[in-house]
Amino acid sequence: MSAPSVLERIQALDAYAPGLSIAEIRRRHGLEKVIKLASNENPLGASPLAQEAIRRNAGLAFRYPQGGNPRLTGALARMHGVARERVALGNGSDEIIDLLIRMLAADGKHTIACFDPCFSIYPIQARVAGVGLRRLPLRGDFSQDLDGLAALADASTRLVFVTTPDNPSGYCPPREEVARLAARLAETAPKALLVVDEAYMDFAEDEADLSLLHAGPLPDNVAVLRTFSKSWGLAGMRLGYGILPAAIADGFWRSRLPFSINVLAEEAALAALEDSAFRAATLETVRTGRRALADGLRRLGCEVWPSEANFLMFRLPEGHDAKGCFEGLLARGVIIRPLTSYGLPQHLRVSVGTPEENAAFLKALAEELDAGARS
Repeated sequence: MSAPSVLERIQALDAYAPGLSIAEIRRRHGLEKVIKLASNENPLGASPLAQEAIRRNAGLAFRYPQGGNPRLTGALARMHGVARERVALGNGSDEIIDLLIRMLAADGKHTIACFDPCFSIYPIQARVAGVGLRRLPLRGDFSQDLDGLAALADASTRLVFVTTPDNPSGYCPPREEVARLAARLAETAPKALLVVDEAYMDFAEDEADLSLLHAGPLPDNVAVLRTFSKSWGLAGMRLGYGILPAAIADGFWRSRLPFSINVLAEEAALAALEDSAFRAATLETVRTGRRALADGLRRLGCEVWPSEANFLMFRLPEGHDAKGCFEGLLARGVIIRPLTSYGLPQHLRVSVGTPEENAAFLKALAEELDAGARS
């Protein structure tokens, strides 16, 4: 039997399922107001400076961006104290993940290791590329067994993915354990790149103590990914970046599609980096709101997992069905995230919103739980 074609592999995939849109739920339920707490977006919106930069530069929409985006790569290099040659920019960090897989792992020859569940783009793009996939289940408390993950890697392994804080649980492994994983991989899987996805690291209570990017020079076999979609409030502009080993960064820029970062995204990102007041307000809103949401969910009898991200994973009180509750919340104008696609049909995830949105969600959830108890 011949090996499946790329198209056949793609047709067999469970595609990434984005969160429902506000407009869709308005139409479906005839609602005027809908709150979306499903996609881990910035609760305060976009930086005012970024919005102004988009308006100011709208007339440049007919121009191609400057090749290599030197202003933005330079700004990020200065912010993180790394050489500009190590900075890679992508149309979302998804583009970087996809290109790393296609650059480093060969169809039918190499393997990739990650946890189960994890961010779905890792296994999806691995399968599209025809690369062997090795997955280690998370522990029962959703913590990560990094020693066990290292044991999956061998001479065939080209990439190992770790998300910290993790999605959907918000778990953040100790930085020392991540560094130890890198050291072990250097010995047992010498050609493997450890990709540490820190998309949500900004929201940690102590980022400097948890982030490998803050621990000094990165090990030679480590890449760290970040995004402008979350704390910087630019999810719709599609912009992510990575700090990569220099040789891999060079290969990335050679193979990346030209101009994947558009003019307005770059201008918005440069302005957002200057908006320290907005960033500080975002982090304070999320950290304060995360504590308030966790307390409110527990008062309603839910089991809530500790989180260092801008979302919380929770399970309803015994006797309540997650799918029914999710649908009931939609009818009440609140969108959260069901976790069936993560293999967790009785778990839900809620993004941290503004104080008003958090309160509205908790009120709607209380009403839904009460209605469920009476039915």
